[in-house]
Amino acid sequence: MNCKRGVFLLTGFIISFAYDNLSYKKNALQSSTSIGTSHDAKNAVDENTTTCMRSGSIGQNSPEKAVWWKVDLGAVYNIHSVNIIFRNYDDMEMRQRGRFAGFSLFVSTTGVLDNTSLCYKDGPELPHLNITINCTTLGHYVIFFNERLYGVTYPEGYEPSIYVELCEVIVYGCNQTGVYGSNCDIQCPMNCKYNVCHIENGTCFECDAGWRGEYCNETCYAGWHGKNCKHRCLNWHCKQNTSCNHVTGLCEEGCAAGWKGSICDETCDDGTFGFDCASNCSGQCFNDYPCSRQTGHCQGGCKPGYVTEKCNETCSPGFYGQECRYQCTGYCLNKTICDHKDGTCTYGCHDGYIGKFCNISCANGYYGKNCSSVCSPNCKTCRHTDGQCSCFAGWNGFYCSTECSKSYGEGCKYECSQNCFNQSCDKVDMSVRRYTLEMKLRSMRLEHEAAYNLRTPSIRSGGRDD
Repeated sequence: MNCKRGVFLLTGFIISFAYDNLSYKKNALQSSTSIGTSHDAKNAVDENTTTCMRSGSIGQNSPEKAVWWKVDLGAVYNIHSVNIIFRNYDDMEMRQRGRFAGFSLFVSTTGVLDNTSLCYKDGPELPHLNITINCTTLGHYVIFFNERLYGVTYPEGYEPSIYVELCEVIVYGCNQTGVYGSNCDIQCPMNCKYNVCHIENGTCFECDAGWRGEYCNETCYAGWHGKNCKHRCLNWHCKQNTSCNHVTGLCEEGCAAGWKGSICDETCDDGTFGFDCASNCSGQCFNDYPCSRQTGHCQGGCKPGYVTEKCNETCSPGFYGQECRYQCTGYCLNKTICDHKDGTCTYGCHDGYIGKFCNISCANGYYGKNCSSVCSPNCKTCRHTDGQCSCFAGWNGFYCSTECSKSYGEGCKYECSQNCFNQSCDKVDMSVRRYTLEMKLRSMRLEHEAAYNLRTPSIRSGGRDD
Protein backbone atom coordinates (compact mmCIF):
# COMPACT_ATOMS: atom_id res chain seq x y z
CA MET A 1 0.00 0.00 0.00
CA ASN A 2 1.26 3.50 -0.81
CA CYS A 3 -0.62 6.08 1.24
CA LYS A 4 -0.71 9.82 0.73
CA ARG A 5 -1.61 11.15 4.14
CA GLY A 6 -0.60 14.67 5.06
CA VAL A 7 0.84 17.16 2.55
CA PHE A 8 1.66 16.58 -1.13
CA LEU A 9 3.69 19.43 -2.73
CA LEU A 10 3.24 19.86 -6.47
CA THR A 11 4.23 22.74 -8.81
CA GLY A 12 4.04 25.31 -6.11
CA PHE A 13 0.64 24.20 -4.74
CA ILE A 14 0.10 22.55 -1.38
CA ILE A 15 -2.72 20.02 -1.50
CA SER A 16 -3.90 18.03 1.52
CA PHE A 17 -5.07 14.46 1.02
CA ALA A 18 -6.09 11.76 3.46
CA TYR A 19 -6.73 8.94 0.97
CA ASP A 20 -4.67 6.13 -0.53
CA ASN A 21 -3.07 6.17 -3.97
CA LEU A 22 -4.93 3.32 -5.65
CA SER A 23 -3.12 3.54 -9.00
CA TYR A 24 0.47 3.34 -7.79
CA LYS A 25 2.39 0.82 -9.92
CA LYS A 26 -0.83 -0.79 -11.14
CA ASN A 27 -1.09 -2.24 -14.65
CA ALA A 28 -1.46 0.55 -17.25
CA LEU A 29 -2.08 0.43 -21.00
CA GLN A 30 -2.36 3.00 -23.81
CA SER A 31 -3.70 2.95 -27.35
CA SER A 32 -0.46 4.14 -28.99
CA THR A 33 3.07 5.07 -27.96
CA SER A 34 5.24 7.82 -29.42
CA ILE A 35 8.47 6.85 -31.13
CA GLY A 36 11.37 6.88 -28.74
CA THR A 37 12.19 5.45 -25.37
CA SER A 38 10.62 5.74 -21.91
CA HIS A 39 7.16 6.73 -23.13
CA ASP A 40 5.35 3.70 -21.71
CA ALA A 41 1.94 3.82 -20.03
CA LYS A 42 3.42 2.75 -16.66
CA ASN A 43 5.30 6.07 -16.38
CA ALA A 44 2.02 7.71 -15.35
CA VAL A 45 1.64 5.56 -12.22
CA ASP A 46 5.14 5.58 -10.75
CA GLU A 47 4.76 8.72 -8.57
CA ASN A 48 7.64 10.30 -10.48
CA THR A 49 6.55 13.46 -12.30
CA THR A 50 9.75 13.56 -14.36
CA THR A 51 8.82 10.38 -16.23
CA CYS A 52 5.78 10.65 -18.48
CA MET A 53 3.91 8.47 -20.94
CA ARG A 54 3.59 9.84 -24.47
CA SER A 55 1.09 8.67 -27.07
CA GLY A 56 1.34 8.71 -30.80
CA SER A 57 0.08 11.80 -32.62
CA ILE A 58 -3.63 12.26 -33.34
CA GLY A 59 -5.58 14.94 -35.19
CA GLN A 60 -4.99 17.11 -38.21
CA ASN A 61 -1.60 15.74 -39.19
CA SER A 62 -2.29 12.11 -38.24
CA PRO A 63 -4.49 9.29 -39.49
CA GLU A 64 -5.38 8.55 -35.85
CA LYS A 65 -8.15 10.68 -34.37
CA ALA A 66 -8.48 9.35 -30.82
CA VAL A 67 -6.23 8.21 -28.00
CA TRP A 68 -6.76 6.50 -24.63
CA TRP A 69 -4.78 5.56 -21.55
CA LYS A 70 -6.09 3.15 -18.90
CA VAL A 71 -5.07 1.89 -15.49
CA ASP A 72 -6.43 -1.33 -14.00
CA LEU A 73 -6.78 -0.90 -10.23
CA GLY A 74 -6.97 -4.66 -9.76
CA ALA A 75 -10.37 -4.62 -8.03
CA VAL A 76 -13.38 -2.40 -7.49
CA TYR A 77 -12.47 0.39 -5.09
CA ASN A 78 -14.12 3.33 -3.38
CA ILE A 79 -12.77 6.37 -5.24
CA HIS A 80 -12.64 9.96 -4.07
CA SER A 81 -10.73 11.90 -6.74
CA VAL A 82 -8.23 11.68 -9.61
CA ASN A 83 -5.19 13.94 -9.91
CA ILE A 84 -3.81 14.30 -13.47
CA ILE A 85 -0.48 15.97 -14.21
CA PHE A 86 0.12 16.80 -17.89
CA ARG A 87 3.66 17.46 -19.08
CA ASN A 88 4.91 21.04 -19.30
CA TYR A 89 7.79 22.52 -21.26
CA ASP A 90 9.56 25.83 -20.80
CA ASP A 91 7.61 28.56 -22.55
CA MET A 92 5.16 25.95 -23.93
CA GLU A 93 2.46 25.94 -21.26
CA MET A 94 -0.34 27.25 -23.48
CA ARG A 95 0.47 24.78 -26.24
CA GLN A 96 0.46 21.97 -23.71
CA ARG A 97 -2.83 23.16 -22.23
CA GLY A 98 -4.22 23.19 -25.80
CA ARG A 99 -3.10 19.58 -26.25
CA PHE A 100 -4.55 18.59 -22.89
CA ALA A 101 -7.87 20.34 -23.60
CA GLY A 102 -11.10 18.47 -24.36
CA PHE A 103 -10.22 15.25 -22.56
CA SER A 104 -12.70 12.92 -20.88
CA LEU A 105 -12.17 10.91 -17.71
CA PHE A 106 -14.03 7.64 -17.20
CA VAL A 107 -14.25 5.50 -14.08
CA SER A 108 -15.69 2.06 -14.85
CA THR A 109 -16.21 -1.33 -13.26
CA THR A 110 -15.96 -3.06 -16.65
CA GLY A 111 -13.57 -0.98 -18.73
CA VAL A 112 -16.34 0.16 -21.10
CA LEU A 113 -16.48 3.82 -22.11
CA ASP A 114 -20.05 5.11 -22.00
CA ASN A 115 -22.17 7.78 -20.38
CA THR A 116 -22.66 5.70 -17.25
CA SER A 117 -18.93 5.65 -16.55
CA LEU A 118 -18.12 9.24 -17.55
CA CYS A 119 -16.77 11.11 -14.53
CA TYR A 120 -15.57 14.33 -16.17
CA LYS A 121 -15.62 16.09 -19.58
CA ASP A 122 -13.20 18.94 -20.02
CA GLY A 123 -13.99 22.23 -21.84
CA PRO A 124 -14.45 24.69 -23.27
CA GLU A 125 -11.81 26.56 -21.20
CA LEU A 126 -8.27 25.25 -21.35
CA PRO A 127 -7.42 23.07 -18.36
CA HIS A 128 -4.51 23.56 -16.00
CA LEU A 129 -1.73 21.06 -16.47
CA ASN A 130 -2.18 19.85 -12.90
CA ILE A 131 -5.83 19.17 -12.21
CA THR A 132 -7.66 17.24 -9.52
CA ILE A 133 -11.12 15.96 -10.41
CA ASN A 134 -13.61 14.79 -7.79
CA CYS A 135 -14.97 11.38 -8.77
CA THR A 136 -16.79 10.06 -5.73
CA THR A 137 -17.75 6.76 -7.25
CA LEU A 138 -16.63 3.17 -7.45
CA GLY A 139 -14.37 1.76 -10.11
CA HIS A 140 -12.02 -0.93 -11.34
CA TYR A 141 -10.63 1.01 -14.28
CA VAL A 142 -9.73 4.71 -14.70
CA ILE A 143 -9.52 5.77 -18.35
CA PHE A 144 -8.22 9.00 -19.90
CA PHE A 145 -9.58 9.72 -23.40
CA ASN A 146 -9.09 12.51 -25.95
CA GLU A 147 -9.78 13.04 -29.63
CA ARG A 148 -9.37 15.48 -32.50
CA LEU A 149 -11.92 14.77 -35.22
CA TYR A 150 -12.22 16.02 -38.81
CA GLY A 151 -14.91 18.59 -39.42
CA VAL A 152 -15.24 19.60 -35.78
CA THR A 153 -14.64 23.19 -34.75
CA TYR A 154 -12.91 23.19 -31.39
CA PRO A 155 -12.84 26.08 -28.90
CA GLU A 156 -10.11 28.70 -29.07
CA GLY A 157 -6.77 27.47 -27.82
CA TYR A 158 -7.36 23.78 -28.63
CA GLU A 159 -4.42 22.34 -30.56
CA PRO A 160 -5.60 20.63 -33.78
CA SER A 161 -2.88 17.99 -33.65
CA ILE A 162 -1.81 16.60 -30.29
CA TYR A 163 0.24 14.19 -28.24
CA VAL A 164 -0.99 13.01 -24.86
CA GLU A 165 1.74 13.27 -22.23
CA LEU A 166 0.60 12.15 -18.78
CA CYS A 167 3.30 12.43 -16.17
CA GLU A 168 1.16 11.17 -13.32
CA VAL A 169 -2.38 9.89 -12.79
CA ILE A 170 -3.09 9.44 -9.09
CA VAL A 171 -6.38 7.79 -8.19
CA TYR A 172 -7.28 8.61 -4.59
CA GLY A 173 -9.57 6.47 -2.49
CA CYS A 174 -9.69 3.77 0.14
CA ASN A 175 -7.30 0.95 -0.54
CA GLN A 176 -9.26 -1.31 1.78
CA THR A 177 -12.59 -2.41 0.37
CA GLY A 178 -15.79 -2.01 2.36
CA VAL A 179 -14.84 1.22 4.15
CA TYR A 180 -15.41 4.95 3.72
CA GLY A 181 -14.73 8.27 5.44
CA SER A 182 -11.77 10.63 5.48
CA ASN A 183 -9.69 8.03 7.29
CA CYS A 184 -11.19 5.01 5.47
CA ASP A 185 -12.18 3.53 8.80
CA ILE A 186 -16.01 3.33 8.68
CA GLN A 187 -17.65 0.17 7.41
CA CYS A 188 -19.86 0.44 4.34
CA PRO A 189 -23.41 -0.92 4.62
CA MET A 190 -23.23 -4.67 4.20
CA ASN A 191 -25.44 -4.93 1.11
CA CYS A 192 -23.65 -2.39 -1.09
CA LYS A 193 -22.65 -3.90 -4.43
CA TYR A 194 -18.96 -4.83 -4.57
CA ASN A 195 -18.92 -3.92 -0.83
CA VAL A 196 -18.19 -0.34 -1.92
CA CYS A 197 -20.02 2.84 -0.88
CA HIS A 198 -19.79 6.60 -1.33
CA ILE A 199 -16.45 7.52 0.18
CA GLU A 200 -17.82 10.59 1.96
CA ASN A 201 -21.32 9.73 3.19
CA GLY A 202 -21.46 5.91 3.04
CA THR A 203 -24.47 5.62 0.74
CA CYS A 204 -24.39 2.76 -1.72
CA PHE A 205 -23.84 3.39 -5.42
CA GLU A 206 -25.66 0.15 -6.15
CA CYS A 207 -27.19 -2.55 -4.02
CA ASP A 208 -26.57 -6.25 -4.13
CA ALA A 209 -29.39 -8.16 -5.75
CA GLY A 210 -32.47 -8.21 -3.56
CA TRP A 211 -31.82 -4.98 -1.68
CA ARG A 212 -32.87 -1.36 -2.04
CA GLY A 213 -32.58 2.05 -0.37
CA GLU A 214 -29.71 4.51 -0.02
CA TYR A 215 -27.95 2.18 2.36
CA CYS A 216 -29.26 -1.04 0.81
CA ASN A 217 -30.81 -2.06 4.10
CA GLU A 218 -34.30 -2.76 2.79
CA THR A 219 -35.35 -5.90 0.98
CA CYS A 220 -37.23 -5.77 -2.30
CA TYR A 221 -40.95 -5.28 -2.08
CA ALA A 222 -42.92 -8.53 -1.93
CA GLY A 223 -43.14 -10.09 -5.36
CA TRP A 224 -39.93 -8.46 -6.61
CA HIS A 225 -36.35 -9.67 -6.58
CA GLY A 226 -32.92 -9.41 -8.11
CA LYS A 227 -30.73 -6.55 -9.26
CA ASN A 228 -32.25 -3.19 -8.37
CA CYS A 229 -35.39 -5.16 -7.38
CA LYS A 230 -36.56 -4.85 -10.97
CA HIS A 231 -37.55 -8.44 -11.55
CA ARG A 232 -41.02 -9.64 -10.71
CA CYS A 233 -41.80 -13.07 -9.31
CA LEU A 234 -44.30 -13.33 -12.12
CA ASN A 235 -46.16 -16.62 -12.46
CA TRP A 236 -44.05 -18.11 -9.70
CA HIS A 237 -45.82 -20.86 -7.82
CA CYS A 238 -44.15 -20.99 -4.45
CA LYS A 239 -45.33 -23.29 -1.68
CA GLN A 240 -47.99 -21.79 0.62
CA ASN A 241 -48.27 -18.85 -1.83
CA THR A 242 -45.17 -17.28 -0.29
CA SER A 243 -43.21 -14.69 -2.23
CA CYS A 244 -40.01 -15.70 -3.95
CA ASN A 245 -36.64 -15.01 -2.35
CA HIS A 246 -35.87 -11.30 -2.73
CA VAL A 247 -32.29 -12.07 -3.79
CA THR A 248 -32.45 -15.15 -6.00
CA GLY A 249 -36.08 -15.21 -7.07
CA LEU A 250 -36.26 -18.85 -5.99
CA CYS A 251 -39.02 -20.33 -3.86
CA GLU A 252 -37.28 -20.93 -0.54
CA GLU A 253 -39.85 -23.40 0.76
CA GLY A 254 -40.08 -25.24 -2.55
CA CYS A 255 -42.76 -25.25 -5.20
CA ALA A 256 -46.50 -25.35 -4.73
CA ALA A 257 -48.18 -28.66 -5.48
CA GLY A 258 -48.11 -29.30 -9.21
CA TRP A 259 -45.09 -27.15 -10.03
CA LYS A 260 -41.34 -27.62 -10.38
CA GLY A 261 -38.22 -25.89 -11.69
CA SER A 262 -35.78 -23.47 -10.09
CA ILE A 263 -38.42 -20.74 -10.14
CA CYS A 264 -41.43 -23.06 -9.94
CA ASP A 265 -42.72 -22.06 -13.36
CA GLU A 266 -42.96 -25.55 -14.89
CA THR A 267 -45.89 -27.89 -14.42
CA CYS A 268 -45.30 -31.45 -13.24
CA ASP A 269 -44.68 -34.04 -15.93
CA ASP A 270 -47.54 -36.42 -16.59
CA GLY A 271 -47.45 -39.15 -13.99
CA THR A 272 -46.14 -36.96 -11.16
CA PHE A 273 -47.82 -34.61 -8.73
CA GLY A 274 -47.56 -32.77 -5.45
CA PHE A 275 -44.94 -30.52 -3.92
CA ASP A 276 -41.95 -30.24 -6.26
CA CYS A 277 -43.61 -33.02 -8.31
CA ALA A 278 -42.00 -35.51 -5.94
CA SER A 279 -44.90 -38.01 -5.88
CA ASN A 280 -45.90 -40.51 -8.56
CA CYS A 281 -49.46 -40.98 -9.75
CA SER A 282 -50.99 -44.41 -9.14
CA GLY A 283 -51.14 -45.13 -12.87
CA GLN A 284 -54.68 -46.45 -12.45
CA CYS A 285 -56.70 -43.47 -13.63
CA PHE A 286 -59.49 -44.32 -16.07
CA ASN A 287 -58.38 -44.46 -19.73
CA ASP A 288 -54.82 -43.72 -18.56
CA TYR A 289 -55.65 -40.07 -18.02
CA PRO A 290 -52.94 -38.28 -15.99
CA CYS A 291 -53.77 -37.63 -12.38
CA SER A 292 -54.18 -34.12 -11.01
CA ARG A 293 -50.77 -32.46 -10.82
CA GLN A 294 -51.77 -30.85 -7.56
CA THR A 295 -53.50 -33.64 -5.64
CA GLY A 296 -52.80 -36.87 -7.51
CA HIS A 297 -56.57 -37.48 -7.78
CA CYS A 298 -57.96 -39.27 -10.80
CA GLN A 299 -60.58 -36.77 -11.87
CA GLY A 300 -62.17 -39.09 -14.42
CA GLY A 301 -62.43 -42.06 -12.09
CA CYS A 302 -60.42 -45.27 -11.76
CA LYS A 303 -59.63 -48.20 -13.95
CA PRO A 304 -61.64 -51.34 -13.12
CA GLY A 305 -60.40 -52.89 -9.92
CA TYR A 306 -59.29 -49.71 -8.16
CA VAL A 307 -60.86 -47.25 -5.74
CA THR A 308 -60.16 -44.04 -3.72
CA GLU A 309 -59.63 -40.58 -5.16
CA LYS A 310 -56.09 -41.47 -6.18
CA CYS A 311 -57.08 -44.94 -7.43
CA ASN A 312 -54.26 -46.39 -5.36
CA GLU A 313 -56.17 -49.17 -3.61
CA THR A 314 -57.52 -52.40 -5.06
CA CYS A 315 -61.05 -53.65 -4.52
CA SER A 316 -61.90 -55.36 -1.25
CA PRO A 317 -61.55 -59.15 -1.46
CA GLY A 318 -64.49 -60.66 -3.29
CA PHE A 319 -65.25 -57.61 -5.43
CA TYR A 320 -64.05 -56.44 -8.80
CA GLY A 321 -64.61 -54.16 -11.77
CA GLN A 322 -65.53 -50.53 -12.25
CA GLU A 323 -65.87 -48.88 -8.85
CA CYS A 324 -65.60 -52.42 -7.40
CA ARG A 325 -69.35 -52.72 -7.72
CA TYR A 326 -69.39 -56.39 -8.83
CA GLN A 327 -69.13 -59.39 -6.52
CA CYS A 328 -67.03 -62.43 -7.37
CA THR A 329 -68.95 -65.69 -7.92
CA GLY A 330 -67.24 -67.44 -5.03
CA TYR A 331 -66.44 -70.52 -7.13
CA CYS A 332 -62.78 -69.86 -7.87
CA LEU A 333 -60.47 -72.82 -7.20
CA ASN A 334 -59.56 -73.42 -3.56
CA LYS A 335 -61.72 -70.47 -2.54
CA THR A 336 -59.23 -67.99 -3.99
CA ILE A 337 -60.62 -64.54 -4.73
CA CYS A 338 -61.27 -63.49 -8.27
CA ASP A 339 -59.14 -60.94 -10.12
CA HIS A 340 -59.96 -57.45 -8.78
CA LYS A 341 -59.93 -55.96 -12.25
CA ASP A 342 -62.12 -58.25 -14.37
CA GLY A 343 -63.47 -60.87 -11.96
CA THR A 344 -61.80 -63.83 -13.66
CA CYS A 345 -60.65 -66.81 -11.63
CA THR A 346 -56.93 -66.83 -12.30
CA TYR A 347 -56.21 -70.35 -11.09
CA GLY A 348 -59.31 -72.10 -12.34
CA CYS A 349 -62.70 -73.08 -10.96
CA HIS A 350 -64.09 -75.04 -8.09
CA ASP A 351 -65.34 -78.52 -9.07
CA GLY A 352 -68.62 -78.30 -10.92
CA TYR A 353 -68.04 -74.88 -12.53
CA ILE A 354 -66.52 -73.60 -15.74
CA GLY A 355 -66.04 -70.27 -17.55
CA LYS A 356 -63.55 -67.47 -16.86
CA PHE A 357 -65.78 -66.23 -14.05
CA CYS A 358 -66.57 -69.81 -12.85
CA ASN A 359 -70.22 -68.87 -12.97
CA ILE A 360 -71.45 -71.69 -15.24
CA SER A 361 -72.51 -75.00 -13.69
CA CYS A 362 -71.73 -78.26 -15.48
CA ALA A 363 -74.27 -79.38 -18.06
CA ASN A 364 -76.64 -82.19 -17.08
CA GLY A 365 -74.82 -85.48 -17.02
CA TYR A 366 -71.40 -83.99 -16.16
CA TYR A 367 -69.64 -83.06 -12.96
CA GLY A 368 -66.28 -82.41 -11.26
CA LYS A 369 -63.14 -80.50 -12.26
CA ASN A 370 -63.68 -78.67 -15.54
CA CYS A 371 -66.96 -80.70 -15.80
CA SER A 372 -64.90 -83.49 -17.32
CA SER A 373 -66.51 -86.42 -15.46
CA VAL A 374 -69.66 -88.18 -16.77
CA CYS A 375 -72.50 -88.97 -14.39
CA SER A 376 -73.63 -92.61 -14.05
CA PRO A 377 -76.52 -93.62 -16.34
CA ASN A 378 -78.19 -94.99 -13.23
CA CYS A 379 -78.50 -91.48 -11.82
CA LYS A 380 -81.82 -89.79 -11.91
CA THR A 381 -80.07 -86.54 -10.89
CA CYS A 382 -76.32 -85.97 -10.61
CA ARG A 383 -74.78 -83.23 -8.47
CA HIS A 384 -72.49 -81.16 -10.73
CA THR A 385 -69.82 -80.61 -8.08
CA ASP A 386 -68.97 -84.20 -7.03
CA GLY A 387 -71.22 -86.49 -9.09
CA GLN A 388 -73.35 -87.63 -6.12
CA CYS A 389 -76.60 -89.11 -7.49
CA SER A 390 -80.18 -89.62 -6.65
CA CYS A 391 -80.68 -93.12 -8.20
CA PHE A 392 -83.20 -94.65 -10.47
CA ALA A 393 -85.12 -97.57 -8.91
CA GLY A 394 -82.95 -100.63 -8.48
CA TRP A 395 -79.68 -98.78 -7.76
CA ASN A 396 -77.98 -97.24 -4.83
CA GLY A 397 -74.59 -95.90 -3.73
CA PHE A 398 -72.88 -92.46 -4.06
CA TYR A 399 -72.68 -92.78 -7.83
CA CYS A 400 -75.71 -95.21 -8.19
CA SER A 401 -73.34 -97.93 -9.28
CA THR A 402 -74.56 -100.65 -6.89
CA GLU A 403 -77.50 -102.84 -7.92
CA CYS A 404 -80.19 -103.60 -5.31
CA SER A 405 -79.80 -106.96 -3.52
CA LYS A 406 -82.90 -108.56 -1.93
CA SER A 407 -84.44 -105.13 -2.23
CA TYR A 408 -85.95 -103.00 -4.86
CA GLY A 409 -87.15 -99.45 -5.70
CA GLU A 410 -85.45 -96.06 -5.46
CA GLY A 411 -82.57 -96.30 -3.09
CA CYS A 412 -83.27 -100.05 -2.70
CA LYS A 413 -85.33 -99.17 0.31
CA TYR A 414 -87.93 -101.95 -0.09
CA GLU A 415 -87.19 -105.56 0.85
CA CYS A 416 -88.23 -108.31 -1.50
CA SER A 417 -90.95 -110.66 -0.20
CA GLN A 418 -89.93 -113.70 1.81
CA ASN A 419 -92.06 -115.70 -0.63
CA CYS A 420 -89.83 -114.78 -3.54
CA PHE A 421 -87.44 -117.48 -4.61
CA ASN A 422 -84.19 -116.84 -2.77
CA GLN A 423 -85.86 -113.62 -1.67
CA SER A 424 -84.95 -112.34 -5.08
CA CYS A 425 -87.34 -109.91 -6.67
CA ASP A 426 -87.28 -107.44 -9.46
CA LYS A 427 -84.99 -104.62 -8.34
CA VAL A 428 -87.22 -102.09 -9.93
CA ASP A 429 -90.69 -103.35 -8.92
CA MET A 430 -91.33 -106.56 -6.96
CA SER A 431 -94.82 -107.03 -8.49
CA VAL A 432 -93.40 -107.20 -11.89
CA ARG A 433 -90.90 -109.75 -10.75
CA ARG A 434 -93.70 -111.91 -9.07
CA TYR A 435 -95.84 -111.82 -12.20
CA THR A 436 -92.93 -112.89 -14.30
CA LEU A 437 -92.16 -115.77 -11.92
CA GLU A 438 -95.77 -116.95 -11.84
CA MET A 439 -95.90 -116.94 -15.61
CA LYS A 440 -92.75 -118.92 -15.72
CA LEU A 441 -93.99 -121.44 -13.18
CA ARG A 442 -97.28 -121.88 -15.02
CA SER A 443 -95.40 -122.44 -18.22
CA MET A 444 -93.19 -124.97 -16.54
CA ARG A 445 -96.28 -126.79 -15.09
CA LEU A 446 -97.94 -126.92 -18.44
CA GLU A 447 -94.81 -128.33 -19.99
CA HIS A 448 -94.59 -130.92 -17.24
CA GLU A 449 -98.20 -131.95 -17.67
CA ALA A 450 -97.74 -132.30 -21.39
CA ALA A 451 -94.81 -134.56 -20.94
CA TYR A 452 -96.63 -136.65 -18.43
CA ASN A 453 -99.56 -137.11 -20.69
CA LEU A 454 -97.37 -138.42 -23.47
CA ARG A 455 -95.87 -141.07 -21.25
CA THR A 456 -99.23 -142.42 -19.85
CA PRO A 457 -101.82 -142.62 -22.70
CA SER A 458 -103.73 -145.46 -21.06
CA ILE A 459 -104.34 -143.47 -18.06
CA ARG A 460 -105.68 -140.61 -20.18
CA SER A 461 -108.11 -143.10 -21.98
CA GLY A 462 -109.52 -144.48 -18.79
CA GLY A 463 -107.67 -147.90 -18.94
CA ARG A 464 -109.68 -149.40 -21.89
CA ASP A 465 -107.93 -151.73 -24.18
CA ASP A 466 -109.11 -151.17 -27.71
